[in-house]
Amino acid sequence: MKKIFSFLGGILTGIINVLLGAGGGVIAVFLLKKCSLDQKQAQANALAVILPISVISLIIYSYHGYVNFFDNLLIIPQAVVGAVLGTAMLKKISPKISKKLFGAFMIWAGIRMLTKI
Repeated sequence: MKKIFSFLGGILTGIINVLLGAGGGVIAVFLLKKCSLDQKQAQANALAVILPISVISLIIYSYHGYVNFFDNLLIIPQAVVGAVLGTAMLKKISPKISKKLFGAFMIWAGIRMLTKI
């Protein structure tokens, strides 16, 4: 049963990530938590799941002309700094707080998406 759950969850993660440009990580975190990982471990391991999906998506979107590499060059350096800062902050936050922050962000993102249609 666990293998079927992982297989179907992996497919769902890839589909959601490609169709929405994000969100696959949320599915991956949920699946990894079902594998008895705590919030921090699930978030960290979800990145390993999302990286290859994101690379493949980038290649496909680039092929179809959807990617503006110049605009991305303006964002990437700051995003890298943010990732380093976020990693440092995560070390100081309890898994319980991390879980609540994750949930609050998901609620905010969902409301924003629904109200900006």
